[in-house]
Amino acid sequence: MFSRSTACRGAQRAARQHALRQTQRRGLAAPASGSFQYQTGEAKGVKYASRDLAGPTTTLALVAKAGTRFQPLPGLTEGLANFAFRGTERRSTLRIVRESELLGASLNAYHSRENLVLEAKFLRDDLPYFVELLGEVASSTKFQPHVYAEEVLPLIDAAHKRFLASVSAMATQSAHSLAFHRGLGTPTASASPTPYTKYLDAETIEYFSKIAYAKPNFAVVANGADHGEFSKWVGEFFDNVPASAVEGFSDAATQQTKYYGGEERIAHDGGNAMVIAFPGSSSFTGKFYKPEIAVLGSLLGGQSAVKWSSGFTKLSQAAAPGAKVKTTSAIYSDAGLLYTTITGSAKAVAATAKASIEAVQKIAAGEISSEEISKAKAAAKFTELENGQDTRAGLELTGNGLVFNTQAYQIDEVAKKIDGVSEEALKSAAKQLLEGKATVSSVGDLFVLPYATELGLNV
Repeated sequence: MFSRSTACRGAQRAARQHALRQTQRRGLAAPASGSFQYQTGEAKGVKYASRDLAGPTTTLALVAKAGTRFQPLPGLTEGLANFAFRGTERRSTLRIVRESELLGASLNAYHSRENLVLEAKFLRDDLPYFVELLGEVASSTKFQPHVYAEEVLPLIDAAHKRFLASVSAMATQSAHSLAFHRGLGTPTASASPTPYTKYLDAETIEYFSKIAYAKPNFAVVANGADHGEFSKWVGEFFDNVPASAVEGFSDAATQQTKYYGGEERIAHDGGNAMVIAFPGSSSFTGKFYKPEIAVLGSLLGGQSAVKWSSGFTKLSQAAAPGAKVKTTSAIYSDAGLLYTTITGSAKAVAATAKASIEAVQKIAAGEISSEEISKAKAAAKFTELENGQDTRAGLELTGNGLVFNTQAYQIDEVAKKIDGVSEEALKSAAKQLLEGKATVSSVGDLFVLPYATELGLNV
């Protein structure tokens, strides 16, 4: 196993700092590669990808198919994320923290509906150490009951309280639940303490880790690393990870996602929010990718990208005073959700909800100019390129693509698909949304907030 001598750490650190200063001086004249393409591979059953972006730092992530969609019991994904970097068979929590701090690194863990991500950011020279650390975390994390009770559980409680206080978060979770039921509809945070405290303990989280950290269920992705070197360390330091997973994924997680639609209304005195959603597009690496959905989302929009301007989007121009509106195209491995989130006073939300449906109707009828379409395509393409350049989004999208569909999320190819979206494809997509089932979630003053049928929607 690769290991560093604590006694020599100061000398190693000084040498690295000197090398870094030399690299930075040389780097001033060296052009960046300009490519966001990932190189991919597999080492002893572990899928990996990397891109050697110019710069002195590296970001490394283990992306596991262990988001809330795949948890067999409530709270397991949150529990596993909060156990990350809290001790392994070889390293105590204190040692992991001290060594990471001495190397100037940061460690983080977070989750989404589909993925659990363990992330490390550090200087390039320290790549072997952190690949080894992620391999250890995946193969030998200590799930101690007292750590769960004293440290993990309070973090989960705090996250749930924040969720219950946010009307927009509640509406978004509700919309996903209506749209997909179980699987992708499983909340990223439980709605109350009862569901997860009933099922959750350190032993159950440890069992879930045997599923999440099995080789078929995760990928390792790096930004700012030489591919050959990265391949070497992945092959060496993930030997002890299980080659196959124990049984345990929820039944809904193993099935093709199905869209249902529907309506839910939740009374809340902390504000007002509505989410109006329709079937969307899968990720580019999935089988149901529809670039016209990304363009349609940008055309509907809501928030202006230019300060002191209402923007070109349909909803930024139609939103009622006092309302905030944003359209999101949420992409997953085998499905997607195009949804508009509206917050503000109850009357402003109600008026903007009506305006949002009228905007979709105008697009379906062809009441859009070529200039609007060009702007929407440019905005959609910028979003994709920005996601690819953004370290966190790029790592998760690529890891997700490798785990689910054995291919990286190559943003150059995504941009080409968006460029090819025609006006007819855009009109057809809007028309299909209106003809199918919608998903509507309302949170707040239900006396004022409209029902879906009052907006002319089918649920």
